[in-house]
Amino acid sequence: MLAMDQGVVEEWLSEFKTLPDSAVSSYAASLKDKGSLIPAIYKVIRENYSDLLEPVCHQLFEFYRSGEPRLQRFVLQFLPELLWSLLLAPSAARDPHTSGCIEALLLGIYNLEIVDKDGQSKVLSFTVPSLSKPSVYHEPSTIGSLALTEGALANHGLSRVVYSGPHLQRETFTAQNRFEVLTFLLLCYNAALSYMTSSSLQSLCQLSSRVCICGYPRQQLRRYKGISSRLTVTSEFLVQLITGIHYALCNGEVDLGTKALDDVLYRAQLELFPEALLVGNAIKSSQQCAALKSSASKEGARSIQVEITPTSSRISRNAVTSLSIRGHRWKRHGEPHAVTLSHWPGHSDPATPGGQGSSVPEISVTMPNGDSLRPRDPRPLIQPEPELLGSASEVSPTHDPGPRGQEVRRQKSVRRLVEEGSGPCTAGRAQY
Repeated sequence: MLAMDQGVVEEWLSEFKTLPDSAVSSYAASLKDKGSLIPAIYKVIRENYSDLLEPVCHQLFEFYRSGEPRLQRFVLQFLPELLWSLLLAPSAARDPHTSGCIEALLLGIYNLEIVDKDGQSKVLSFTVPSLSKPSVYHEPSTIGSLALTEGALANHGLSRVVYSGPHLQRETFTAQNRFEVLTFLLLCYNAALSYMTSSSLQSLCQLSSRVCICGYPRQQLRRYKGISSRLTVTSEFLVQLITGIHYALCNGEVDLGTKALDDVLYRAQLELFPEALLVGNAIKSSQQCAALKSSASKEGARSIQVEITPTSSRISRNAVTSLSIRGHRWKRHGEPHAVTLSHWPGHSDPATPGGQGSSVPEISVTMPNGDSLRPRDPRPLIQPEPELLGSASEVSPTHDPGPRGQEVRRQKSVRRLVEEGSGPCTAGRAQY
């Protein structure tokens, strides 16, 4: 460790001890401006023998115990490196005293997180989303019959809630509780992922790869020359690692994140962990989109990219409406001809003032040979007054110059063709 980095760490250790309680909030806001402090703390944690490790761990615990959210997030960014140092300690030539400092820090954070402000044990609850309700991941209409089943359950107020806790206080790490504690700490880390720095995300990806490949043939492929003994993992621990890797993939760490995800899936296949395989393969499938690499930026907004299912139309395009009925051609099987109702363009109901009434349907006759007879004026379909019908019927059909006589003749012609089912179609078409 360089003397300059050591000086930065020592200055950081001394200034917090003399800080009054009223200035903790402003001090926490100023930590992000100290660019050389974070790399120096990483070097202290990674060294096998360092006199500064014990005071650094004690300072980090004081930060977390203060309850200031920004100081707690400052501590959480070092969590992946602390976890790796703890897992590495039994297999590496590391001073047991220094590794004990890291154990005390991690156990202290764990014991603080499992209780509330009153000292009561926390019970975390997670509501499993219903597939019958839309989300950014899916549309219920695209699932089919499953949506109906889920919808019936949702209507009865049935929702699945998963509880975690209460968790037991731990005073020391054992082979039985080690990954229970580490998994819970990773859960706390993932809850603050949007505040993590790039160096912290890189450390998480490196932790994931090393834990999963050490002692397996893939370690030679990755050319990692650290420990060669296998590390025991659990399925829940790998799922928490995958959650952090997913965030790193979408926020600038594409290369490291891709390798880490492949290594975790490799280990999950060897261990036959179904939960880790399910989550990991789902994320791997979602990142096939080429936009993942192009839009990933270390300086951009922190986010998680998902492929949104296109929203289906709420109204079917084949829905029967009044407009579709007007243009629909009704055909009756077994009849020699068919009658079609359609809209007669350019005409209105003459019964309304100014001719601006509702549209009058048109009757067209389709004969068996495919010919069609269609009158030009729809007004014959309107029932004329009795006295007008009588007067129009007395006029000669060949010499009546008025429009009423023509209407009556057209109406009779159409009625005769419909009743008889045959007639001089070509003559009728030529006449009208």
